[in-house]
Amino acid sequence: MGGRRGAPGPALERPAVGVFLVNGLNASYIDSARLRLVPATADITRADLDGPEALARRLGLDVPAEWPPELYSRHALQLTLALLADASHHGWTNWYLATRGGQGVSTLAGVCGFKGRPDGAGSVEITYSLLPAFQGQGLASEAVSRLVEWAFSHPRVNEVSAETFPHLRRSIAVLRRNGFMPAGKGSEYGVVRYVISRSNLA
Repeated sequence: MGGRRGAPGPALERPAVGVFLVNGLNASYIDSARLRLVPATADITRADLDGPEALARRLGLDVPAEWPPELYSRHALQLTLALLADASHHGWTNWYLATRGGQGVSTLAGVCGFKGRPDGAGSVEITYSLLPAFQGQGLASEAVSRLVEWAFSHPRVNEVSAETFPHLRRSIAVLRRNGFMPAGKGSEYGVVRYVISRSNLA
């Protein structure tokens, strides 16, 4: 699979202690068994908007030629950039999913994240999308699990929701594996909503 490789970038060259420095601010990353989740910053998002080569340079990762993943639109990136103008949204937008293994943190596999900080009721919506080569391996479930855990580490979060289409069985399987339950219709025609509440946590 072809791709682009950037020089080691500041987001991923730090030791795996969970924090790196972005524009003078501490920014936590999250490690799972096979992934490193790197939160979007304005600089990273601008690089993503500039294309895979710019993103590879910024993150210091292999960025597959197939980037971006499905349903990850330029419009969504522009909305993310607008949200990140407010520092309180940091962590509540995209997280980039980089593979981890014997060769270290190496390849960009997809994105997972939120559509903004929690609303007044303490609800936050999660999204996720992986490149085809990384689907069917449990990576989306792994990323969702870590970000749900991260979200509920904030006392103001009462529920995490997700919206998907009924025919996207893999997407629904990801949610069910992580304890999400059906919650009726979504915000758009033909979409269904799933929710996990703090009260449902084991």
